[in-house]
Amino acid sequence: MSSFLLEIVTPERKAYAEDVNMIIVKGSEGEMGILPNHIPMVTPLKIAPVTIKKDRSEEVIAVNGGFLEIRKDKVVILAESAELPGDIDLTRAEAAKQRAEQRLNGKRDEFDQLRAELALQRALNRISVKSR
Repeated sequence: MSSFLLEIVTPERKAYAEDVNMIIVKGSEGEMGILPNHIPMVTPLKIAPVTIKKDRSEEVIAVNGGFLEIRKDKVVILAESAELPGDIDLTRAEAAKQRAEQRLNGKRDEFDQLRAELALQRALNRISVKSR
């Protein structure tokens, strides 16, 4: 089966770099599956899990926004943050979810509401990846 190099890079580190057969991401226009020899493109990513398929196995990584760049033989995800399931502290993610929900229920300005919504999305993304 054909493969391509997938790199997931955050401001702090290279979180992932391996040959894969397919990835599934959630872009600004919806969910996309990327296979080898995909047309080159760049698209923004939403806060969502990235599903990686390789050698009949599947991995999931919590990616919290960023950009996806598809090149001829390589896909690069430039993410604000990326966490492997083993790196996610479920208790901490649940606490972050509760804090974000409390902030959303409180009367705040529009900026605080947006920050709380994004924090909630990140917490739910981590919980989803860890629970798989």
